[in-house]
Amino acid sequence: MDPEPDKIALISYVELVLMRKGDVNYHRVLAKLGSLYDCKITDCYDHPDYLKIVLKDVYKEDYDSVISQIHSYLGDLENDPAIIAFFKIMES
Repeated sequence: MDPEPDKIALISYVELVLMRKGDVNYHRVLAKLGSLYDCKITDCYDHPDYLKIVLKDVYKEDYDSVISQIHSYLGDLENDPAIIAFFKIMES
């Protein structure tokens, strides 16, 4: 099975939640990913540790809420082994 559609879906959900949280913080996340890790949000599927560090820095006490909101969009994808691994890192 091609993991690409699941990857695109997960990253889309991450971006959707972050955009709904506000443009300023969304753009801070993008800027920090670029400056700290020379990556974009699409690279975070393969490097969830980068995203975790940046989200914790930007959203601080709201971090768990952000992760929970991303989870709420997953539906059937929640059982995908790659997505389970992604959230294992994000929730550790």
